[in-house]
Amino acid sequence: MHDLSLRGLTKRFGSVAAVDDLTLDIPGGKFICLLGPSGCGKTTLLRLVAGLEEPTAGRILVGGQDQTDTPTHRRNFGMVFQSLALFPHLSVGDNVAYPLAIRGTPRAQRRARAEELLALVQLPGMADRRVHQLSGGQRQRVAIARGLAIDPRLFLLDEPLSALDANLREHMQIELRQLQTRLGVTTVVVTHDQKEALTMADVVIVMDQGRVQQMGAPMEVYRNPANAFVAGFIGTSNLLPGRLLDTSTLDISGQRLALGPGDRVKCPPGPAILSVRPEDVRFGPDGLPAHVTFIRDLGESVQIILDHAGQEVTALFSPRERPEVAIGHAVTLTFAPGGCVVLAP
Repeated sequence: MHDLSLRGLTKRFGSVAAVDDLTLDIPGGKFICLLGPSGCGKTTLLRLVAGLEEPTAGRILVGGQDQTDTPTHRRNFGMVFQSLALFPHLSVGDNVAYPLAIRGTPRAQRRARAEELLALVQLPGMADRRVHQLSGGQRQRVAIARGLAIDPRLFLLDEPLSALDANLREHMQIELRQLQTRLGVTTVVVTHDQKEALTMADVVIVMDQGRVQQMGAPMEVYRNPANAFVAGFIGTSNLLPGRLLDTSTLDISGQRLALGPGDRVKCPPGPAILSVRPEDVRFGPDGLPAHVTFIRDLGESVQIILDHAGQEVTALFSPRERPEVAIGHAVTLTFAPGGCVVLAP
């Protein structure tokens, strides 16, 4: 049985459908990332699941039980807000234990649970400190501990790491993923950060304009995008317009390109878009003519920007594989086996 099931879920604000007739099943015990650009509906969806918004239509089921009309405080969900929403007048321990306090849990039990969770998030012995005495990363851990205080059926997090600096954010991504794996709680995180989603998630749900564009394992979504939006939004992709002549031949700017057995075709013959990741671009004897316009050495990789018939193409090489080219050089582009995905425009 799926932990969370949505059936025809819709939320309208006037004439705008923030979530539009969405149906999906989220498996239990997994780390799920809702990913998409600003305004795509991911935060609204999370708020609907949490009970902070009422749906215009559709149902929300948890463990097979309809929770659509269940008040927020009865859903037994933990939630971490983007702002963290910690109480500055309470100690760290009382912040963590707050959900238990409003449920009438005896003080001694609350204290023991707070200390247990603070140890779990690597803040042992900090129950009596004040929030203003903590660093940003420590405050983040307190918010996570508070969300876990009630042993939630679902753990919901809205852009939980967005306020952290880059290094701390990457560290917290790993910590949060390891914590979820240890506890086994079904976790749904809203993020617009593709790297964050690919780092943490078991399942990525890509949204745009209130609808799910693709749902799958991170590398499946990255390597096998369902459409041009997903290909362009997840990571970096070269999107070259062309025409699919048959199931194995593309015309790109008047050049014929033969597709291999590992390449994927997701549209009928006619106008098409070729999606190729930068790491799958190669230089070879037969392919698409191009010339080098820029070279950027990133240390761990070398990025080469090229122009093919007015279209920008990015290639990525390891330092050991760096080709001997310079700005202005003419090259011929080929693609790694299985690196091409042909999509509808």
